[in-house]
Amino acid sequence: MAEAGEQSSENAEETLVTKINSTSAISQYFGFKPEDDLQIQVLCRTCRAIVATSRGNTTNLHHHLLHHHNELHEQFKASQSRAQTPSSKFTRPSLRQQSIAQSFVSATPYEKSSKRHIEITKAITHFLAKDMMPINTVTRFGFLSLVHILDRRYEVPSRNYFSDVAIPNLYEKCRTTVESELGQVEYFACTTDLWSSRTTEPYISLTVHFLDWEFQLKARCLQTQYFPGEHTGENIAYGLREALTSWHLGEEQLTCVTTDNGANIVKLNHWVRLQCFGHRLHLAIGKSICCT
Repeated sequence: MAEAGEQSSENAEETLVTKINSTSAISQYFGFKPEDDLQIQVLCRTCRAIVATSRGNTTNLHHHLLHHHNELHEQFKASQSRAQTPSSKFTRPSLRQQSIAQSFVSATPYEKSSKRHIEITKAITHFLAKDMMPINTVTRFGFLSLVHILDRRYEVPSRNYFSDVAIPNLYEKCRTTVESELGQVEYFACTTDLWSSRTTEPYISLTVHFLDWEFQLKARCLQTQYFPGEHTGENIAYGLREALTSWHLGEEQLTCVTTDNGANIVKLNHWVRLQCFGHRLHLAIGKSICCT
């Protein structure tokens, strides 16, 4: 029975493949599944646990041996000590012929100024902004693994780059485009609403609606701004005027504003106001249910 168990263990170990072109002695205790051609998921040969580690970094491998397989870690340290003597010989792990997919693993990463690197970075920035994803998405293992599989030569920039450079640049580009559109607008209408986030923080949103020169109806959300002050009609009007001014839009161009039926909203200065049909329908259904 013992011999059968040992043979089973040996066969299990043989199913893991050694890291390609590895020069680190610690890699002999870890491997990859044969079907993992790009060698993304590192597995411990002893316990088969997945060890999270970045490409070329062996720190987590040392920590895994130290905390989970102390005897092997001591064995590794002893072998390293012997390797430092002139008479010692280090036996490198056996290498196998690379497949076409694996050959890209050791390829030189893109230069940051290269066209391909810029294109992928712009795509990731658009993904974060359009889908309102948290910026730390670019640091998560699943996202990094996906990017590496799609293009092994691309290295994802830091989260600080996206928050401080990429997303602000995208905002400025988008704002310039919208300002160019609004510069040709003669009259416009707008929609505004006060709402609270899941953490009960108050916000005010402003959207403008207009017809372009081809008579196509356009809508542009100009802002969603934190609005902590008292929600009086005067404060709301002041905030909306400030928003319109920042986009170079005048009150004389405003044909009407669509709002809900809140008492504070009703007091919006002398602006022509349209009541939101959806909000009125919601109130009517609520009242009819309460009366029945």
